[in-house]
Amino acid sequence: MRVRNKVLTFADKITNTHYRKQRMKDETAKKAMTLKALTKSSAWDLQENDVFRLWTKSEKDSEVKENSNRYIGILKSAFDMELLPDDSKTLKAKYEKNGYKVGNIRIEDGVKQTWAIRKRPILRVTDLSYENIRHITAEKLLEVIERNFGGGWDSLSQSIQDIIESGFDISTTTLPKDRLHKKGGMYEKKMEDGYAVLEVPKGLWVEAIFAKMKPETEKPRFQYQSRDDDEIPEDTFNKPDEDDDDSLEEPDFSSEEMSEDNYSTRFAIDENPDEEAEELSDYDDE
Repeated sequence: MRVRNKVLTFADKITNTHYRKQRMKDETAKKAMTLKALTKSSAWDLQENDVFRLWTKSEKDSEVKENSNRYIGILKSAFDMELLPDDSKTLKAKYEKNGYKVGNIRIEDGVKQTWAIRKRPILRVTDLSYENIRHITAEKLLEVIERNFGGGWDSLSQSIQDIIESGFDISTTTLPKDRLHKKGGMYEKKMEDGYAVLEVPKGLWVEAIFAKMKPETEKPRFQYQSRDDDEIPEDTFNKPDEDDDDSLEEPDFSSEEMSEDNYSTRFAIDENPDEEAEELSDYDDE
């Protein structure tokens, strides 16, 4: 198995210049970042020294002091963080040997704590997440996939595939070895389009996995547009249409036309109901 990159062309050099400018822009944004603006995604932009710098910058902020556990929780999504019982040279050397940076931060007034911090490595596909997927290159991604027992794209679980495809365009093809690099074929076109590729041997066939970072799109924001009172449309829900047939309209009873003599909601009852009852009893005898 091997990860291959395309040969740099003039267009590629222009693209790389764009990436360098983007990295410079990201570095500027990182310097302006504060703990209160940190998210589980942006935490992956930081390195160990940035964490100590951010905390020192925010140690006088009362909100940071009151919510220190929350910010430590966010940082732990991207870093291994250990609170050391002391700052002895022996203990510091032990952690530094394992790739940690050791430094002091103040979480509470006058209380200095020693922390060992190390950026979480992305070595296996299970290390991938929606928060860090856009913080690795296509080449790094394919190296991680290559370590997954060499099973190719279909060996990944659906959840891992969903994470990867949230940040990368992925396409695959499986062809005989002698046809994979055929001139004018998919392999050549993908390389020209800037994809990185991982070749996974499968007997006499080879699966090629192509990966390219998706462009980051800005999410649309909902904009509320206020209306003036005079712009509120008239409520015509109960208003009859102009085309309605007048013959279907209910008659208009005015108060002058309606009186006790011509309107009643009760049934008329005979003045002598006993006589009517006697007449009905005749039918019962029959």
